[in-house]
Amino acid sequence: MSDLYRSAMQARLAKLPQLPHPASDAGEEEEETDSIGALPSSTMAPPRQRSRRTPNPAFTPLSGASFFSDALQVDVPASQLDMRVYYTAPQARQGAGTVMVCHHGAGFSGLSFACFSKEVSEMTAGECGVLSVDARRHGKTVPTGGSPDEDLSISTLVQDLTNLIQTIFPDPSAAPTFLLVGHSMGGAVVVRACPLLQELKYTVGGVAVLDVVEGTALEALPHMPMILNARPDGFGSIEEAIEWHVTANQIRNPTSARISVPSLIVPSPSDPQTLRLHPFVWRTPLRSTASYWESWFKGLSSSFLSARSARLLVLAGTDRLDKELMIGQMQGKFQMVVVPGTGHMLHEDDPSKLAETLVEFWRRNERVVAGIKKVGEL
Repeated sequence: MSDLYRSAMQARLAKLPQLPHPASDAGEEEEETDSIGALPSSTMAPPRQRSRRTPNPAFTPLSGASFFSDALQVDVPASQLDMRVYYTAPQARQGAGTVMVCHHGAGFSGLSFACFSKEVSEMTAGECGVLSVDARRHGKTVPTGGSPDEDLSISTLVQDLTNLIQTIFPDPSAAPTFLLVGHSMGGAVVVRACPLLQELKYTVGGVAVLDVVEGTALEALPHMPMILNARPDGFGSIEEAIEWHVTANQIRNPTSARISVPSLIVPSPSDPQTLRLHPFVWRTPLRSTASYWESWFKGLSSSFLSARSARLLVLAGTDRLDKELMIGQMQGKFQMVVVPGTGHMLHEDDPSKLAETLVEFWRRNERVVAGIKKVGEL
């Protein structure tokens, strides 16, 4: 979830971050107190619009075309979704190879793994592929047949990912080995998808969770309304949205932000009665996902530790683990790596370091000596 893990740790120090708002005109504060019921009439002046800033060329959007081989819309009838995936297939020397299946956090999209994907391809000379997914209500994934897509419960998200894998790779015996990688909410999805895919006879070589721990995530939930209040409701341009993410330290890598942020916003619906006008608004307003937060993270630690595959936890700081993970770490049940100098979006902040970590994790667990079981195998 956006800013969840890092903000929770800051909350423990009793000091939540005060994130900067995009530049606004002098009357904006007054407009925030207007009632939504105070609609303009014939005796009222028309609603004021924010003065538009000239887009900063330093934050011009970048295409993800050079970071993945393909961008595809995949019809997934079982989920009633037309799902956007970004894919670079493995150039396997033998067999079907390995694909890192990446699932983003709440409010983000598959393009948050764009720079990471390119690093993986270069480090492995194409031997390891990357498949990055837009979840329902995110990015360019859309419902089909007029079906609703509001449900972001953990069971639905897990089933969506499983259905997608079955659609793209219908024959488990011919499918590549999967290394499941999930950031924040996505981490909760991949650890629960792992046993389902294995039951379907797919090979899962490892599960990697990025910057989320159950105990810390659940402790952070009461602070989320305050955190979300620090986020702007909309933006004057795509460049302004990118700039906010960078200057607010939401994403510390400007190149990655220029690729991923455009997929997080959409043109604002036309509404002449709207008092505060933003040309662009959030594609997935995080407040609208609040009813699902607890379901995402409750039971995450036990699901992670029970995964019958190699396990990796990557954190942005040396923050304490919850009790279950602390015991698991002492028992050697998973590998933990800290990526210094990054925030919650560590896969965007330092894609090279994360790629190095995951490629090493893949190589170590993909080439285990015959007869020796991998970590977590029965």
